[in-house]
Amino acid sequence: MIPALRAEYRKLVTTRLWWVLLLCMALYMAFLGGVMAFVLTQEGGGGAMTGGFGGGADEMPPLPPEDLVRTVYTLAPALGYVFPVIVGALAVTNEFRHMTITPTLLAEPRRSLVLGAKLVASLPLGALFGVVGTLATVATGALVLAVRGEPVLLDDPDVLLTLARSVLVLAVWAMVGVGFGAAMPNQVAAIVVLLAFTQFVEPLLRLFLGAFEPTEGIVRWLPGAAGEAVTGASFYASSGIGNLLPWWQGLLALVGYGLLLAALGRATSLRRDIS
Repeated sequence: MIPALRAEYRKLVTTRLWWVLLLCMALYMAFLGGVMAFVLTQEGGGGAMTGGFGGGADEMPPLPPEDLVRTVYTLAPALGYVFPVIVGALAVTNEFRHMTITPTLLAEPRRSLVLGAKLVASLPLGALFGVVGTLATVATGALVLAVRGEPVLLDDPDVLLTLARSVLVLAVWAMVGVGFGAAMPNQVAAIVVLLAFTQFVEPLLRLFLGAFEPTEGIVRWLPGAAGEAVTGASFYASSGIGNLLPWWQGLLALVGYGLLLAALGRATSLRRDIS
């Protein structure tokens, strides 16, 4: 297992794409952190988030300081998790696209072990995305909050725990990406589906399902919502769009998604003859 882990980790970090995506995530999260901190500290900013979902902006009071900073600081798990997911998916789809999967399986014919090594090897790289994405968000978010006269609470143990869980969940998202790549090894299709689902489909599902009482409970079990539950805070939840699971249930649900997708990939794309 150790040689397989080393091999898979080297495959992840010896290409340029991972650090390009890491840089893009840092810039994107720094931008979002500053913008959202400014928006949420505007007069009526807390209500403005929910003004379009059944009520006016004056119906929701401003967020309490701890909820405000946690909403800003957890934007990476809420909106930026697409980056580690794509990196994880590329760990599998690159092999099928460039046909390096053939020498990989010749060197290690136990396909379940190869897939397991990819899942585990993705975690440290996902954690790096978590650290960079979280720090970028906090850097600009805390700066804008301080300029606006709001507490930044970076010495609060609960806020620090939230930041640590932000790194944890983004690491798990990379593993979910590996599972997804195994289930859909066509690289172009995988990236298109991931972008469409994370940026459009799930947000729309959360709005639609959360608007009706019989389906409101389903929202908490969607992948993005499960990921946000790990941090205990969410831009969507602060907007009044559904409630979150307990953090440990969210973590188990997200890990379950990754393992289920990996099992699907093992039973389909990794079961076929590869030449």
